[in-house]
Amino acid sequence: MAFDYDLIVIGMGPAGMAVSAMGAEMGLKVAAIEADRIGGECMNVGCIPSKALLRMAKVRAVFDKLTDYGLSRSPKPDVLDPFPRIHRHLDFINEKKTIKMFDKVELILREGKAGFVDDHTVEVGSRRLSAKRIFICTGTKPALPPIEGLDRIDVLTNETIFDLDGIPASLLVLGGGAIACEMAQAFARLGSNVTIVMRGSAIQWREDADGVALVQEAFRKEGIDLKPNRTMTRVEQRGRQVILRTTEDGEIVADRVLSATGRRMAFEDLHLENAGVNYTDKGITVDPFLRTSRKHIYAVGDCNGFAQLSHAAMHQGMIALINAMSPRPLKKDYRSFVVPWTMFTEPQFSHVGPRESELKRRGVRYETIKVRHEDYGAAIAEELGKGFVKIHCSPGGKIYAACIVGEGSGEMINEWALAIQNNIRMHKILFQQHSFPTMGFLSKRAAETWMMKRMQSSWLRKIAAWMYRR
Repeated sequence: MAFDYDLIVIGMGPAGMAVSAMGAEMGLKVAAIEADRIGGECMNVGCIPSKALLRMAKVRAVFDKLTDYGLSRSPKPDVLDPFPRIHRHLDFINEKKTIKMFDKVELILREGKAGFVDDHTVEVGSRRLSAKRIFICTGTKPALPPIEGLDRIDVLTNETIFDLDGIPASLLVLGGGAIACEMAQAFARLGSNVTIVMRGSAIQWREDADGVALVQEAFRKEGIDLKPNRTMTRVEQRGRQVILRTTEDGEIVADRVLSATGRRMAFEDLHLENAGVNYTDKGITVDPFLRTSRKHIYAVGDCNGFAQLSHAAMHQGMIALINAMSPRPLKKDYRSFVVPWTMFTEPQFSHVGPRESELKRRGVRYETIKVRHEDYGAAIAEELGKGFVKIHCSPGGKIYAACIVGEGSGEMINEWALAIQNNIRMHKILFQQHSFPTMGFLSKRAAETWMMKRMQSSWLRKIAAWMYRR
């Protein structure tokens, strides 16, 4: 059977971009379909604009600190509407930078949503395209929590919050995950009175308790009102204000409300049944090689429900394309790769590997090594506040997981991801020189602390003494 293309990519977020760009560079004939904008959620309404907003908020926070120290006599910077600036940056990235990556790809942009006709054919607008292999990279959408009345008000999500006309006087944030926390701190620093209402016992309640405590402490110092363990019963609009009713508080009033309570799948327009592709409400079903129930159709990134992170989607795109051209012995199981992640609050919160609760559940024998910012001269001198590097490892130095909270943790976590992925043990980290005085030096200090614990063994101390004195 003759096909129009070697591969068709549906969705041009991080996963689709990876598949399309790599496939075209390999000499394959690639068609990429995107109903909206290249870059998907991450580029346009996710990690990139949110980091821009966080940077602006941090500048404001630094200026406030300088004023507190008496080092600035200028008025505080007026940040009433940062969003036009963010959109100018995004337009430049999309029009001048990103689009150049796909010169060798046939881009089908804003011609409609793609849907399967059969397992080799896709329809978009008035066009039908066929390919030997098809990669589904459709991502996810914000999911509104089941609160009465929420669907009848002008609720913000990450898809709409960057279109605001300015910073609201008060913001109510529903949820305690990364998006909720990042936006709460950014808006608080830019002048909003922010309240976070969550069903869980804390922000990021499943994660490391010490790290969660540090972030919550920072939030409270910045005036963010945290309301955990809340039962939210109803939302309504009253004039220009939004009223949230909870069992515990009665009424909570704000100018705007941001819902950041989770994601939902976004493949309802694909007509997957026409292609014989199996799925559930948790995502498209894939095998270890990212193939769907139709082995020439792959589901990559958020749409398979494995790890809803942009870098995980990019990585899966690379793995899926390699698997599509590799014999079975050389195919790679996407689940075998560790997935580090970072919440870009201040302090930053980063993690890789299983949670400590999971290690306990599995009966893994481990010990915990923890070194703190408060004991490190560089962190003290730079007034970086509280933070730590925490490593869960075996007595023999096998690294299971790392949690880093504080300045630069998003950069530091990658070293530990590399170590876990490649079975690099603690003594290798110990003997790796680290630039000083960087925050990354704390990773070496964690390895030194692990080694010092080994020297508490009486027989090791006797061996060391004998070797020195012989």
